[in-house]
Amino acid sequence: MSVTFADIEAAAVRIAGHAVVTPLVESPALNERLGGRILLKLETLQRVGAFKFRGAYNRLVQLDEAQKKAGVVAFSSGNHAQGVALAARLLGMPAVIVMPSDAPAIKVAATKGYGAEVRLFDRLTESREAIAAEIARGRGAVVVPAFDDEHIAAGQGTVGLEMVAQAKAVGADFDVVVSPVGGGGLLAGISQVLKELSPRTAVWGCEPSVYNDLAQSLESGERVTVKPTVRTLCDALESPSTGDITWPILKANLTGAVGLTDPEVAEAMRYAFQTLKLVIEPGGSVGLAALLTGKVEAKGKTVGVVVSGGNVDPELFARILRSEA
Repeated sequence: MSVTFADIEAAAVRIAGHAVVTPLVESPALNERLGGRILLKLETLQRVGAFKFRGAYNRLVQLDEAQKKAGVVAFSSGNHAQGVALAARLLGMPAVIVMPSDAPAIKVAATKGYGAEVRLFDRLTESREAIAAEIARGRGAVVVPAFDDEHIAAGQGTVGLEMVAQAKAVGADFDVVVSPVGGGGLLAGISQVLKELSPRTAVWGCEPSVYNDLAQSLESGERVTVKPTVRTLCDALESPSTGDITWPILKANLTGAVGLTDPEVAEAMRYAFQTLKLVIEPGGSVGLAALLTGKVEAKGKTVGVVVSGGNVDPELFARILRSEA
């Protein structure tokens, strides 16, 4: 099982007219600060406020009529939940989303708002995988993984197709692309596009420093699973390892991976808001943070930055802007 460039091209056809072709924007202030040409891919403006809609729609639209009637079940604390819920609504099928009881109320409300049934669980005493499997068995529903699925990763890879075409349209050619990475669906898809269309581009994964399984995996050559003892601001990236499908792709395609601390992520969010006038969620800010900290060098280079989502809890965002988080 893998995700090919042809799979991603096919996904782009399926989601056309349903997903937003999000803009690739440039800031003179950011270019001046970093000494390069920085192009930001704003998936904050995607439907549901994050790239996750792309993969969810690409997965659900390929279900047969019997599967669509039975519906889908997914587990997520945020963006994947909303992506699956909206895709299901557009395709006229039922969806159940298993969400932790401590998920931000705004994300639970948004998921319900897209028409999905939400099943809350206690993340300390219950298994979301077991609950989803039980629901799927009872209803004959299809389980839709967050990242470790060829159709999901192919849908996310359409971000890379758009980036390359949009850069070309403004006379740019990426020396470097940085992207957030949790389970690896987004970065696996994007890296396959770059391998095909721009093989000279260096591709970097950006992850929370306390969830740096990808950096450890690339260094050792074997997939590593981490067991963090603390949470991170980047709740969307709290994956202890990459997937069975995504890891081999990342291993083959990436230049490297860097870890970002919560203070570094918070500073990137403040910079984005104050200077770039962008609202970015913590997990979506790690690529920008990697450049601002110099962990990925931008000077003299053309750099593409995947800004993966903008669904930040209002109270948390306010505390970050006041330097309280």
